[in-house]
Amino acid sequence: MARDGYVVPADPQVAAATAAAAVKKKTQTARSWILVDASGQGTILDVDKHAIMHRVQIHARDLRILDPLLSYPSTILGREGAIVLNLEHIKAIITSEEVLLRDPLDENVIPVVEELRRRLPPSNLFKEFPSGQNDVEAGEEDESPFEFRALEVALEAICSHLAARTTELETAAYPALDELTSKISSRNLDRVRKLKSAMTRLTARVQKVRDELEQLLDDDDDMADLYLSRKLAGASPVSGSGAANWFSVSPTIGSKISRASRASVLTIRGDENDVEELEMLLEAYFMQIDSTLNKLTTLREYIDDTEDYINIQLDNHRNQLIQLELFLSSGTVCLSIYSLIAGIFGMNIPYTWNENHGYMFSRVVIFTGALCAAIFIVIMSYARYKGLVGS
Repeated sequence: MARDGYVVPADPQVAAATAAAAVKKKTQTARSWILVDASGQGTILDVDKHAIMHRVQIHARDLRILDPLLSYPSTILGREGAIVLNLEHIKAIITSEEVLLRDPLDENVIPVVEELRRRLPPSNLFKEFPSGQNDVEAGEEDESPFEFRALEVALEAICSHLAARTTELETAAYPALDELTSKISSRNLDRVRKLKSAMTRLTARVQKVRDELEQLLDDDDDMADLYLSRKLAGASPVSGSGAANWFSVSPTIGSKISRASRASVLTIRGDENDVEELEMLLEAYFMQIDSTLNKLTTLREYIDDTEDYINIQLDNHRNQLIQLELFLSSGTVCLSIYSLIAGIFGMNIPYTWNENHGYMFSRVVIFTGALCAAIFIVIMSYARYKGLVGS
């Protein structure tokens, strides 16, 4: 179906052609989206932001969050008829009947598209129920709302992606840290420095996703805004004219509203603020992303411990150099005294003892050597007494 822009079916040939066109337009802002409906069918859309805003009825400030040229933190926003999702490379708009995903040809987005196609269709759509229509309706009532299935795919994809990056970082970091501990060199230090920078960036990314999920879990009103099917069923009771109006908008929304109404009728009549289903969904992925953050925290602590150990080693080496310098300086002082005495006796001055200079020479050499050795021992003893050198 063509609406609000040029629409191309999502088949391999068209996808390849679209990829080639994208290569030619690298300098232009990406405008391609993929629309995945409730039956799992995907359609490539090449439209501008105004067409998207008109289609899903969101404001420009919400669509700006999904702009790949702007750096926005991870965000999950509930609007009147859509969920705006910005999680790393997953930039999507979820309604009660379809998912709009940005940059479908990105290598990180392609697996998300395939998972959406596989999991968005209700499980009972491909099953036969010999018991009749009652079983079908019971199965439909047991299905999670469409928006929750789409949200779960996005959360699972981003949590798995960040967990995989964390595992890769751990695989590279721990051996590098152990190697640095055994041998401190410029190469190992530079390698660990790069790994620490990568860990810092990854920790910030994981922290943003975790904070967004925690913020949602702490606010029941924000979670209630994500119940699109409930709001749709509550605002548009199913009737002949109502279904016909919705069918004029989309060929699938009429049946979707009917199914959503049946699934949500008990909720509407009961507590409209009940968010237990979504809370359980978010808690599951909050625990997963929190586990990933704990792994990064453990890695950071290991890096900090390694840095402390290296600093201790460097301090020890520095102390050894200082001790060596003290030994050399003390030896230099003693030799200077020896040279001074040798210089005095080497002067061309007549002395009365010069008549027996051979005997006198040996006495001077022995006495001077003993004096310098005594001075050196006194200096070392004093340094050892003051704790300047090791015992």
